[in-house]
Amino acid sequence: MPETFLPAAAVRARYSVADVTIWRWMRNERMNFPKPMYANSRHRLWRLADLERWEESRTIEGDANAAA
Repeated sequence: MPETFLPAAAVRARYSVADVTIWRWMRNERMNFPKPMYANSRHRLWRLADLERWEESRTIEGDANAAA
């Protein structure tokens, strides 16, 4: 099965955030937001599987914090 990639616009829409928020997430090591691949020097693409793993890790982390 081929990998699915999302462009920056789709990632922004997925999380309802601005581009600057994604940039901040990528710079914040604690967020552990997936790094994009670059189709060329301007177009960022994220692997859908990487984003889904990140979402799952955030859910698990949130559950652990709520239980504490």
